[in-house]
Amino acid sequence: MQSGAYEFLAQDRVIYGRPAAEAVAETVAKLGKQRALIVASRTLSRGTDVVSAIRDALGANCAGVFDSCVEHVPRASVLALAEEVRRLEPDLIVTVGGGTPMDTVKVALVALAEGITDTAGFDAVRIRVAEDGTRVVPAVKDPPLRQIIVPTTLSGAEFSNLGGATDPDRQVKDLYTGRHIGGQVVILDPAVTVHTPERLWLSTGIRAVDHAVETVCSRKPQPFTDATCLHGLAMLARSLPANRERPDDLDARLDSQLGVWLASTGLGRVEWGASHGIGHQLGAVANVPHGHCSCVMLPSVLRWNHPVNADRQRLVAQALGREDGDAAAVADLVRALGQPDSLRAVGVTRDHFAAIAAGAMQNMMVRSNPRPVASEDDVREILELAW
Repeated sequence: MQSGAYEFLAQDRVIYGRPAAEAVAETVAKLGKQRALIVASRTLSRGTDVVSAIRDALGANCAGVFDSCVEHVPRASVLALAEEVRRLEPDLIVTVGGGTPMDTVKVALVALAEGITDTAGFDAVRIRVAEDGTRVVPAVKDPPLRQIIVPTTLSGAEFSNLGGATDPDRQVKDLYTGRHIGGQVVILDPAVTVHTPERLWLSTGIRAVDHAVETVCSRKPQPFTDATCLHGLAMLARSLPANRERPDDLDARLDSQLGVWLASTGLGRVEWGASHGIGHQLGAVANVPHGHCSCVMLPSVLRWNHPVNADRQRLVAQALGREDGDAAAVADLVRALGQPDSLRAVGVTRDHFAAIAAGAMQNMMVRSNPRPVASEDDVREILELAW
């Protein structure tokens, strides 16, 4: 008899298809908050009117804007945000942007909850992997405030309470979690996403595909997430090419956002595998953007895992419209969207392999891959497939 458990996110609601500024102001009022700090990417904050529109809608309820988030979220950038929160004393954070500001806020909330004031302090609360491959997940106190999120990419980070931050000294991206570090409310407005560069939008769309695929192909799949993720995959397979062909089609962009919502139901709740785990190290070691990590790793991980989960991969292929059951449909989608499909194409060299493999073996997702990854040699074998 099967057994299992699914923990729903501590998320009040998802609002979609409404102007972001209006929905943020309404949500802040409904939550009874009076000092909302906006955290956003520098480009979005200083190069578009998205953040200024939200700030204007909040009026006196805006405590300030922090736009110094750094890609791959080095620990020092998290501390900078935590210090700004301590200085301004907001009662809510409004995160606007993609995975970088979202993860910066998530890990900063952990730092605030645990009183972390230096980079070494993160070691006590990072998720670790024991020698036997089991996860060590430290208990984290509830943070003093929550965040609401307006995403502008398709990374899906808005639907999880799992955040990542990089330790530059170890060249490892660590993961952190806490029940209340994710978004309390998510606001999906396709109009604010038109500023997102096509390459970033489409590559993070493949990131969402990666979320769904590794959920369905998990060594411990769930019927609930099978249903949501397979439907999400079908939506993404239809909408992502439309986004490329008609970037101003807001209905198609909203379909992609809704597809991400469905595709992200396994985030932090179903065991994922080596595509995500190795991908984390591509960012930490070789500065590869999150979306491109999935573009180059997911097809190769599927090939490496095929001997142990061909039946699950067949479900993925069918959701992507491939009748022969071959999950190479993922690679076909990557190419159809004009995204990089090899490690060489994203600037990874074989000189990076040793650090990537060493970091990957410290990653909980690599250690829960459906086909066991027992050594750095196994990681190198997967990297060669992606080369």
